[in-house]
Amino acid sequence: MFEQLGLIGCGLMGGSFALALKRAGLVKRVVGYSKSPSTTERARAMGVIDVEAPSALLAVSGADIVLLAVPVSATEATLKAIKHLVTNDMLIMDVGSTKRDVIDSARRVLRDHIGSFVPCHPIAGSETSGVENADADLYTGKQVILTPIDKTNPQHLQKAVRVWEGLGCTVLRMQPEEHDSAYAAVSHLPHLIAFALMNAIVGQPHGKDYLSLAGPGFRDFTRIAASDPKMWRDILLANRHELLAQTQLFRQALQTMEQMIETGNSEAIETLIAHASDTRAQWRMGSKKPS
Repeated sequence: MFEQLGLIGCGLMGGSFALALKRAGLVKRVVGYSKSPSTTERARAMGVIDVEAPSALLAVSGADIVLLAVPVSATEATLKAIKHLVTNDMLIMDVGSTKRDVIDSARRVLRDHIGSFVPCHPIAGSETSGVENADADLYTGKQVILTPIDKTNPQHLQKAVRVWEGLGCTVLRMQPEEHDSAYAAVSHLPHLIAFALMNAIVGQPHGKDYLSLAGPGFRDFTRIAASDPKMWRDILLANRHELLAQTQLFRQALQTMEQMIETGNSEAIETLIAHASDTRAQWRMGSKKPS
């Protein structure tokens, strides 16, 4: 059990982590900070945190576990704000969707205390945001990717594993580069496509009329287009190199199908659709085994 969680960012991800940690009996006290005082106040009123901190630095004062639940672009500034109170005994984790940029920030700022930092990416979330949507079950049954580096303290790594497993998660380990390549393909590209599709439709003269005719398939396909704009702006830019590599591959696949439709090659079209359909039918979310 931890004595005190220093929570920086009391939104959906951070708030859900605090609630889950409390419910699991893994922490005695939660001190939280958000840039918006109203968010921190709401978090306390909801029981997400026990104490409101006036700054990120004071949120980690006395903490033995710290969670950074901030946009990936804010990682470096946040670490700079807390670095004077970081100790080698403190476990620091994040929940960012990209890892190489986050790790680079941690290396620059934490320096001799870099061993305290365990980069994490819980594969959980929602198109909704804000502490009012915090849910103690958000992480239950989900995968969490840890991307430790050579200087990560093995004891802190094991603590991080136990924390996430204690919340009902399956924990995997990956290299940061492998992580960013994989999630460019299965997360960042799908979001980009959903954003572009919605803009392409509403940009047409009768786009809003078309949307009024859409059914459940369109609703399911575009659900993620309702995601937080600032958060996804940061993610797409942070992982731009891997993402652009994936957009090239997607463009090639799309062009291939466009050519087959243009030439009326029904057999080839059916073959590609069947391949995609069979792959999707056989796919099971979270099928990779923990390392």
